[in-house]
Amino acid sequence: MAKRRIGVYPGTFDPITNGHMDIIQRASRLVDHLIVGVARNAGKGPLFSTDERVAMVREDVTALNNAGASIEVRAFDTLLMHFAVEVNATVIIRGLRAVSDFEYEFQMAGMNARLNPKIETMFLMASEKSQFISSRFVKEIGRLGGDIRGFVSGRVAEHLAERFALEAGNGDASKQVQTLKQ
Repeated sequence: MAKRRIGVYPGTFDPITNGHMDIIQRASRLVDHLIVGVARNAGKGPLFSTDERVAMVREDVTALNNAGASIEVRAFDTLLMHFAVEVNATVIIRGLRAVSDFEYEFQMAGMNARLNPKIETMFLMASEKSQFISSRFVKEIGRLGGDIRGFVSGRVAEHLAERFALEAGNGDASKQVQTLKQ
């Protein structure tokens, strides 16, 4: 019996974007089981708690699982290579949007290889339609009332609108949610 190939696609996913979903969908075709690892990473000052981010990722990957992909979403707060060993992964999946991502990702892949040479790193280039999408830009555009519908799912847009309304001290997010969903 062949060994199952388990891959880990790690990230902060604050929030999950259509670019992340593109990588998840494509990566799920390359491994037998994909684990989307949501990093706790409080150092980045995430907008959403770890549990909220895990829930949003789970909501967005449900359709992929229903289509036959084997995708699991888990939070982690350890060294990535320790998490990969814990889940029996043989490959780390990383997305690259632009040349500017490459240097950082190349260095990280080298360090990870030194930590555990049995786990490979695989890079997937972002698709043309999602090369420019980043969680940071999505949050900035949404916070300022811009249209983020082409960058995140409708559910994520609603979560963002609700959070921005709370930040603004306005508990009624319905107007902003409607704006972001239109």
